[in-house]
Amino acid sequence: MAPNPELISSAAAAQDDDNFEKRDYLPPDVDDDEEYTLPEQRKIIHKVDRRLLVLLGLMQAVSFIDRANVSNAAVAGMTAELQLGVSNRYSIILLVFFAPFVAFQFPASILVRKIGPRLFLSGIVLSWGIVMIGFGFIHHWTSLIPLRAVLGAFESGAVPAQYYLISSWYSRYDLYVRTSIFYLIGVLGSAMTGVLGLGFSKMSGLSDISGWRWIFIMEGVITCCIGIAGFIFMVDFPEKAHRAWGFLTEREGAFIVRRINRDRQDAEPEAFSLGKFLRPALDLKVWGFALLFYCTTIQNYAVGFFLPVILHQKLGFSDSAAQGLSTPPYLTAMVLMFLEGYISDKIRLRFPMLYFNAAITITGLCVLVWAPTPGAQYFGAILATAGPSANLPSIMVFQANNIRGTWKRAFSSASLIACGGIGGITGSLVFRSQDAPQYLPGIYCCLTANGVILLATTSLVIYFTLRNRAAARGDIIIENLPGFRYAI
Repeated sequence: MAPNPELISSAAAAQDDDNFEKRDYLPPDVDDDEEYTLPEQRKIIHKVDRRLLVLLGLMQAVSFIDRANVSNAAVAGMTAELQLGVSNRYSIILLVFFAPFVAFQFPASILVRKIGPRLFLSGIVLSWGIVMIGFGFIHHWTSLIPLRAVLGAFESGAVPAQYYLISSWYSRYDLYVRTSIFYLIGVLGSAMTGVLGLGFSKMSGLSDISGWRWIFIMEGVITCCIGIAGFIFMVDFPEKAHRAWGFLTEREGAFIVRRINRDRQDAEPEAFSLGKFLRPALDLKVWGFALLFYCTTIQNYAVGFFLPVILHQKLGFSDSAAQGLSTPPYLTAMVLMFLEGYISDKIRLRFPMLYFNAAITITGLCVLVWAPTPGAQYFGAILATAGPSANLPSIMVFQANNIRGTWKRAFSSASLIACGGIGGITGSLVFRSQDAPQYLPGIYCCLTANGVILLATTSLVIYFTLRNRAAARGDIIIENLPGFRYAI
């Protein structure tokens, strides 16, 4: 699809006119479309919401379930049967997931453009579902190591490809609430991990298979079903949207492209070159966002892997109660991230959400460790889970709002999620079995990570504010687009 000539010519004329003052240029209103009224536009966007966000959210949900269900299997008998409590075996099987998960992020963000989301995303979801079923048939703890590594390789492509696709469909101030909905459905997977684990573990003895094995088998079957659904319903990038079965017409797809171009002029794909893909590595703000994501995922993975264990060992709940009580913290996170997304898009500010989430996480960690009663400690666990979970879409949108360009968006998505994977490595290492039940080194690490989030967010806000003022004076052009301003 050809670029919108009116938008390109107006921006080019603005740059070339000697009498033009950059501070007087305003980008077009994203809602000002030549073909569709505002109610008609919202109807088309909601059609995209229903198809794109629900399917990607379900894929994210099974991703969360399948990477964290090892903790539920651990309390359902896997630790005893495979002797995972010996030395640091449990931490090892958590850790091996992340090396391939980090390594394949960047190729994945390229392949989703080359192959297309339908084949790429559906293929990897189906593949890791099959691997997950294999977990249910191992007989020695060392067999978990290659299986977790293969799982990490397949799952590595999911989040960067999903978020790259979502951020390509929406204008900047439509994005947060959509990302929150996508992640909310994903976090529902984390919320259901405990319930599903408890339910499937009750199948113990069926066909002479242990309960913890049924957790892996049945959750793998669910993942395979979601992968197959993706082959049928997954949509492509906006310029090819009309090709998807039962989705947008060609005119509706053209509207989405026009809307994105009015917002940031990067709807059409650029020709790939390795230099163009790697050039964003020189932009320090890309790594500032990655640092925020790293510090957040340390806590997300630590909570995901160790929450049922902490509830069982530290707070004294039974195995069944520990699995069931791991669900409410994630339900709280779902409500929080949706409310933050709605409010943030309305007020068009991003940084207050990052501050708030870091603050409640610090509070929750302190209450979890030092409160005198199990009830208060459980409240702390809810806050310590909800804060970093809600911060993930906050950081993803903060980044997506402040970059533009096809391959810069691809590289930035990959770098963000790759650093998130490194955060998973850190989370696996700092919560050690020998530190149970207090896990103080891990708690101190999470508290430090939240301090870094506060400092890094403040630094980015100051930098963006100064650059926006310079652009308003006409001294600079941000992201090579007249009228573009950083979202703060």
